[in-house]
Amino acid sequence: MSKTLIFGHKSPDTDTISSALAYADLKTKLGEEVSPVRLGEVNGETQYALNQFGVEAPALVQELEDGAEVILVDHNEFQQSADNIENAVIREVIDHHRVSNFQTKEPLYFRAEPVGCTATILNKMYKENDIELDKSIAGLLLSAIISDSLLLKSPTCTAEDEKAARELADKAGVDLEEYGLEMLKAGADISDKSVKELISMDAKEFAMGDAKVEIAQVNAVDVSEIYQLQDELVRELTATVNEKGLDLFLFVATDILNNDSEVLAVGPAKANVEKAFNVTLDENDRAVLKGVVSRKKQIVTALTEQF
Repeated sequence: MSKTLIFGHKSPDTDTISSALAYADLKTKLGEEVSPVRLGEVNGETQYALNQFGVEAPALVQELEDGAEVILVDHNEFQQSADNIENAVIREVIDHHRVSNFQTKEPLYFRAEPVGCTATILNKMYKENDIELDKSIAGLLLSAIISDSLLLKSPTCTAEDEKAARELADKAGVDLEEYGLEMLKAGADISDKSVKELISMDAKEFAMGDAKVEIAQVNAVDVSEIYQLQDELVRELTATVNEKGLDLFLFVATDILNNDSEVLAVGPAKANVEKAFNVTLDENDRAVLKGVVSRKKQIVTALTEQF
């Protein structure tokens, strides 16, 4: 019998990779046959965390076999998952996002909690099963929380996330603030990224009413450096809108030091960005969203309501 595959969404981030690795570790210690995999390339921030704690990235999977047994972490929307996820047997979902565009043929274990990170849920699951966390897994779960909460500053961050982060930092043997800032800075280094990589390395597609919306988010220390590539960004975003038939592609550059975001909107429904956030797009179709850092809680919710 083949192993059950555990994976997160396409364009994986630190929570996706860390959660797949951690849940596979927990399941293995409970005597189950599982294997962590990924659906895309590892970004710089995640690689920094993997290197820091001496863990290899999961293997890359391009396509699932029909009937493959899978566990989804850090996502549940089918358009964010493997291309042929409809033909898989989904055994479990561990997630912290909205539930949308999801259905299965068989009953499953579905755990979705309103916390800032899937890693926070997994930290509880280790305790519930009386399984001790290894230092490396603790470090990966900590890294996921830091990433998703922007070092506990995002509005998605709950008291549970903060408590888990401080516990995990002790187990991992690192200083939360010091390690967290270095990890975020590693992720914000985009000097070696092409424009195509910038708009795809952390992009998610959402169904909003009858509309198809894609939102890509990039963290930066200096957002102005990203927008020096304005013309190239618009060309690539426009090409993606046309290729996928999107109503909107929103590119979000988040300032990790000031906790603001500057967005670039492309597509026939870009006016919805102005209405959703009560801003005016400038002549470059950009606007600053003060205090907005969370795609999940601040951007997706506002746009969904507007659409």
